[in-house]
Amino acid sequence: MPVVTPNARPLSPHLQVYRLAFTTVLSGLHRITGLLLTAACVVLVAWLVAAAGGARSYAAVGGLLASWPVRIMLAGALGVFWYHLFNGIRHLVWDAGFGFDSRAARRSGALVVLATALAFAATLALTPAWRWLLGAP
Repeated sequence: MPVVTPNARPLSPHLQVYRLAFTTVLSGLHRITGLLLTAACVVLVAWLVAAAGGARSYAAVGGLLASWPVRIMLAGALGVFWYHLFNGIRHLVWDAGFGFDSRAARRSGALVVLATALAFAATLALTPAWRWLLGAP
């Protein structure tokens, strides 16, 4: 009986062999953005609790929120919010029974990405958020 070593047997194709579909990537991003929004809610609650706690606690949390890493995280949270919102609407349309064929799914996915980019840019352009993110008073 021949001896079979672990390296001699054929291996199943692994991740580098497969090409992820656009809709698969968007589905994974939807799940990840949901988790990131939950984490961002912790920051929101901390800010609200500090505001309710008085001037000293608000100033302390405000100083932390004004740091560059937190500003970058909050800018990311803004993009995550818009993506999750638009992709959630896409899922509601699917729940109504529309847009399941491959072409419509890819088209609606591209529309979600475009709408996210436009909403993110519009939020920064039309609100004082861009000044805050850049550290301007």
